[in-house]
Amino acid sequence: MQPSPQSHTPDSSGNKAILGILIVSCIAIGFLFWLLYGRQASGEFSSSLTFLPALNAVLNGLSAIALCVGLYFIRRRNMHAHRVAMGIAFVFSALFLITYIVHHALHGDIHFVGKGFERTFYLSLLASHVIMSMVALPMVLTTFFFALSGRFNRHKRLARFTFPIWLYVSVTGVIVYWMLSAHAG
Repeated sequence: MQPSPQSHTPDSSGNKAILGILIVSCIAIGFLFWLLYGRQASGEFSSSLTFLPALNAVLNGLSAIALCVGLYFIRRRNMHAHRVAMGIAFVFSALFLITYIVHHALHGDIHFVGKGFERTFYLSLLASHVIMSMVALPMVLTTFFFALSGRFNRHKRLARFTFPIWLYVSVTGVIVYWMLSAHAG
């Protein structure tokens, strides 16, 4: 007996979920690019919520710590503690994204005014951070999807790539904040 065209295999539902993750990721990235480069922030809120960049750095740092804790636990085969640590890393990263959007919606882009090698280093670091964050978003969501849907072999294979990218984005986010706050214009 042939399966009906409306029946779904686990792989087809997984493929649809991954497609949905990619679409949501592209929309989110497009929105962030528009927010940063396609609109002008109103000066009306320039003195509002000025703590957000520091909070963003703290959230990135906490995410990096939670990621490393998660790695520690998975290497010791403590699945429950690993799951908790990775969930915490995800929450910190999600909170970062929310506060990042709010900050840039209110304040727009902040320019680095350092000169020479320091400027070159900052812009190179920022470019790699931005590019890797665009890669990290769908990878993190897909890695979580595989874990939450019980596809642990696929989760493990993808996590080997997702972890270092996510950690890089979290750590470089802190460094970018530190450099920018030292030389903001």
